[in-house]
Parts: sequence; structure tokens; C-alpha cells
Amino acid sequence: MKLKNKLLGLCFITSVAAMPAAFARVDVVVQIGVPPPAPVVEVIPAPRSGYVWVPGYYAWHGDRHIWIRGRYVVERPGYGWVPDRWVQSGSQWRQERGYWEPRGNPGKGKGWAKGHNKPKKNRD
Repeated sequence: MKLKNKLLGLCFITSVAAMPAAFARVDVVVQIGVPPPAPVVEVIPAPRSGYVWVPGYYAWHGDRHIWIRGRYVVERPGYGWVPDRWVQSGSQWRQERGYWEPRGNPGKGKGWAKGHNKPKKNRD
């Protein structure tokens, strides 16, 4: 019985110690010299109560762009979805991931999806 309790305690301690790694997220920024193709025209399904339409976008996959279809996501009250986009910097292109932004208070750093970097504002 003592051995069983020790083993259970060891399992518990090990699982608690591993938890931070399980919730870790890493984002990789990729800069490429190939601009994304023109967006695909999507037919947006009928609105769903409590959900927000997130438009499709091109993602870089190894050596080419692939289209990620739009979808409905659960609404976050008080926030609006800012879609994924590609930004040109010289001859390079960088994808900025979509994120939640507070309505009426844009750019204040709240509502960013975990692991997503806040996009830089254009100074044009």
C-alpha cells in the first residue's frame, strides 16, 4: 500500500511539473519573397448566433501558399476579429496572424490571441 501511494504521489508531481510545457505555444515568423495570390472568394454561410465569421487566408506551407478556408468562431463579447493578412517589407512578405481587438479601443494590447504577436501599425 505504501508503494502504491508513493507511485501515485510521484505520478501527480510529474504531471504537475509537466503542465507548463503542455500549455506552451511557439509562433514562428516566416518571411518569404513570394507574394500571396489574390484571395479566394468564399460564400459565407448563414450567420450563427453567438459566432463571428473569420475569413479565409493564405498560409505558407513549406514551398507554397495554401488557402485556409473561413470559418465561424465563438464570439468574444466586446471584441472584434482582425483577420490574418500578409504585409510587404521591401522584397519580403510576412504573415500577420489574426487576433481579437477590443471594440472602441483598438491597438491597446488587449484581446490578442495567445502566442500571436501584435501587428505593427503602418505609418503612411
